Amino acid sequence: MIKSARKAAKGLWKTFPMIFGTILLVSLISTIIPKSIYTTIFSKNSFLDSFIGSVVGSISAGSPITSYIFGGEMLGQGVSLIAVTAFLVSWVTVGLIQLPAESAILGKKFTLLRNSAAFLFSIIVAILTVLILGVIT
Repeated sequence: MIKSARKAAKGLWKTFPMIFGTILLVSLISTIIPKSIYTTIFSKNSFLDSFIGSVVGSISAGSPITSYIFGGEMLGQGVSLIAVTAFLVSWVTVGLIQLPAESAILGKKFTLLRNSAAFLFSIIVAILTVLILGVIT
């Protein structure tokens, strides 16, 4: 048991610089890109907006804690619910910024498969959410 704990601690110590660098990069991008830019890139086409939302969310990367506030702000600025849903789901599940660190820790094949599936499901979840709520525009 102690041997396993040491091995786990050693593995965590080796990945710490990558994790720390990823956190710094996400923070830097979140600070540089103004939040108002997101409202200008959506087209008011429900299906296109779900795709655009997923792409932008995948690139942006964010924390689940701030997603409710950010989603409310986007809705308040006139962004459609389908776009906001796709954006937020991909924002917290797809991580292009974290891709190098994740692939180094979990393997390239797993990382690409997980991120591809998360991207696809972010679009599906957005469409289904809005359809279930009955507010598709």
